[in-house]
Amino acid sequence: MHIDIQGQGPDLVLIHGWAMHAGIFAPLVRELGGRFRLHLVDLPGHGASPERDRPLDLADGARRIAAATPPAMWIGWSLGGLVALEAALTRPGQVQALGLIASSPRFVVGADWPHGVEHAVFTQFGAGLERDYHRTIERFLALEAHGSDHAQAELRALKAEVFARGEPALPVLRDGLDILDRSDYRARLAGLAMPSLWLAGRRDRLIPHAAMQWGAAHSPRGVYREFSAGHAPFIGHPREIAATIAHFHAEVSVA
Repeated sequence: MHIDIQGQGPDLVLIHGWAMHAGIFAPLVRELGGRFRLHLVDLPGHGASPERDRPLDLADGARRIAAATPPAMWIGWSLGGLVALEAALTRPGQVQALGLIASSPRFVVGADWPHGVEHAVFTQFGAGLERDYHRTIERFLALEAHGSDHAQAELRALKAEVFARGEPALPVLRDGLDILDRSDYRARLAGLAMPSLWLAGRRDRLIPHAAMQWGAAHSPRGVYREFSAGHAPFIGHPREIAATIAHFHAEVSVA
């Protein structure tokens, strides 16, 4: 995997969401680069990572990022949050603190879980990938930006970045949708050994803020913060997100 390193200070790992790459964090990098040494991950099949045929797998991704980075606070956005959560549960020595941005322990609704999207959403996106690859990704980006105070600006930023490092591989996009559809970490949250920060967008159409509240409440040292934003709060509110991360990092005394 391609991992870009920028900035100076304590180590911080950033992991992007579905169909994107680490370039999407540019607004946040500008705010955090003077305080942290950032490890900006491009997941397999995304961005500058050349592995177009390697399956996207949470356990494999967590293992390989952990092997390539020093012990640090890990922050994952959306799908990237599941990679970070997997690493936190299986490699607690590498994940000194956990940050989740618009990422919950379960993305789809269920009989005992109202805080997600319908299973059909991912089924439709999966079918759309086969019919019209680019249009399907643009529809997903529009859903991510929806609800933000700066929806049009965020959508432009997302569209500008999504293909800036080449096109993500179609097989890993399918894998990513499957991961979002079937993953369920709710029963494992009690096993988190490190403090966790849950950053939610109040108007997020993919991950309801109630899901993030639930996750923080069911984590041993979970902290919940909410922003007037959609699914990508670090684009419209980079300064506030960065300040919250820095404050949390200092409070939990991560080396």
